[in-house]
Amino acid sequence: MIPEIKRILYATDLSENARYAFNYAASIANRFGGLITVFHVIEDLPQGVNAQLTTILGKEKWQEMKKDNEGEVLNVMRSRLETFCDDMGKELTACPFIVDRIIVKQGNSVEEILFESKSTDYDLVVMGSHGYGMFGNALMGSTSRRVVRRSKKPVLIIRIP
Repeated sequence: MIPEIKRILYATDLSENARYAFNYAASIANRFGGLITVFHVIEDLPQGVNAQLTTILGKEKWQEMKKDNEGEVLNVMRSRLETFCDDMGKELTACPFIVDRIIVKQGNSVEEILFESKSTDYDLVVMGSHGYGMFGNALMGSTSRRVVRRSKKPVLIIRIP
């Protein structure tokens, strides 16, 4: 039995590679009449940085600053993703794919991608990967590598040629 791909989770960091990977997600969605969910994760600060800022500013002040800026950052990223989807829709006029949802989360990229792919009935996860220099063939980006290793869903990793 050939699986039908109706729900695609497209994880993006809005890089050039991610834009290239979107073409694959759109092509697959078009072929199967599927829907694309655009997913972006705003990475948490590393523990060391978080601890330093807590020490410098004080716990209450740092928590207040994070809370004040969190909503604004999420709204800015959601707006950037909407613009990204609009731009891609103009570039791919022959491909009438449908972006079903745009989701912006904050946390660890790998954990958030895995949680989202499990919690919703996606048929495929599509994401870009960075290949760097002579190690490009041996190494995948750490996020994409960890998602591939741990995902229970099929994952399509796209690299810029």
